[in-house]
Amino acid sequence: MSNGSSLLSTVQMGTFDAEGNYIPRVITEDNLVGTDLTALVENSVLEFEDGDLVTGTVVKIDHDEVLLDIGFKSEGVIPGRELSIRNDVDPHTIVSIGEKVECLVLQKEDKEGRLVLSKKRAQYEKAWANIEELKNRGEMVSGMVIEVVKGGLIVDIGLRGFLPASLVELRRVRELQPYIGKTVEAKIIELDRNRNNVVLSRRAWLEENQKEQRGDFLNNLKPGERRHGVISSVVNFGAFVDLGGMDGLIHVSELSWKHIDHPNQVVAVGDEVDVEVLEVDFSKERISLSLKATQSDPWQVFAEGHAVDQLVYGRVTKLVPFGAFVQVGDGIEGLVHISELAAHHVESPDQVVSAGEELWVKIIELDTARRRISLSIKQAAEGGEVSAEYREAFGSHAYDTEGNYIGGFEFGQFTPETEAQAAWAEYATEVTPKADDVEAPADDVTAEEA
Repeated sequence: MSNGSSLLSTVQMGTFDAEGNYIPRVITEDNLVGTDLTALVENSVLEFEDGDLVTGTVVKIDHDEVLLDIGFKSEGVIPGRELSIRNDVDPHTIVSIGEKVECLVLQKEDKEGRLVLSKKRAQYEKAWANIEELKNRGEMVSGMVIEVVKGGLIVDIGLRGFLPASLVELRRVRELQPYIGKTVEAKIIELDRNRNNVVLSRRAWLEENQKEQRGDFLNNLKPGERRHGVISSVVNFGAFVDLGGMDGLIHVSELSWKHIDHPNQVVAVGDEVDVEVLEVDFSKERISLSLKATQSDPWQVFAEGHAVDQLVYGRVTKLVPFGAFVQVGDGIEGLVHISELAAHHVESPDQVVSAGEELWVKIIELDTARRRISLSIKQAAEGGEVSAEYREAFGSHAYDTEGNYIGGFEFGQFTPETEAQAAWAEYATEVTPKADDVEAPADDVTAEEA
């Protein structure tokens, strides 16, 4: 009995009032007094409309869909195609079990009574609002390159942004595949929500990002100094050189001391070159360079090694009505006036010489200031001092102390060993009469008369 009494004493029982009336103990609290039960039931059932944004928890991931608990009578489903703006993705790479995901309602019920949701549409709506704000503020966007398409790249910026190939770098790139998976910064240059069109420019971002660097680079660049660079592109009017911070232009006239028809005759993309800075234009951010300024001026070199009245070997390059041009050095041409072509009267230069012909000429005028040389074929045929560059070809025995040629075409004793010797031999033979050509005096003529 004691155990039973003890057990009863632990149980909360009702009480009695002062008059001895029993008051039962409270089993449940009535908190529904004055509550409309019908309204309460209606409010406990969630209602959604197409286009609503909802947030749910990922409860299952299949290969082609994801299920979300959104507190509805049934789970919501995200079809695989509605998970991401990327094509053909594995759902497991987009979401994980237990993750909170915001979606947009596409359809209130499918055939299984589930809400059809879209994660990418919700992301798209939020992205548009964000991107419009960024564009209005002139700010950049950041996203991963997810696809190569015709003409450029697709960048994931919450929606599909198009980055044209011409705007990927400061210079157009040919190979776009290496950009896949890389995160890039870009500027929004076109935005049209009605057409679902977003155009980006990474080049604009690079230009703005490097503007300060370019200013520093230009400030440290002085006319007259020499820089090492790499040919980055070749165009009709010159070649661009990457100086390690900016590109500078070598105009076609500054590529070579001699005449060229196209810059690719001198340089090619990838060539390493030393150039001289000619001009720095801060307002236009342009750098003018010269390749030929780093090389010896062939006119100066020629003038230092030659003098008036010297004989030089050359090649006829062009005939004109008033004479012929003869190349006597690398990039050095002189004019043989028609009056200096031959000792006799000449009506037309082609009566004496032809283009491509190689011959000896005499320097009769050397004007380095005007970069002009006057030559004479007629006077070369009369002999004279051969320029130093040709003396070695003939041997020292062939010249007197003044440099005049004296050796041995007479009597067939000289055998030319070089082209220059042969050419000179031809002229020397023409002006030196052979013994056979001298007429013997007649028997009735005395030696003195002869």
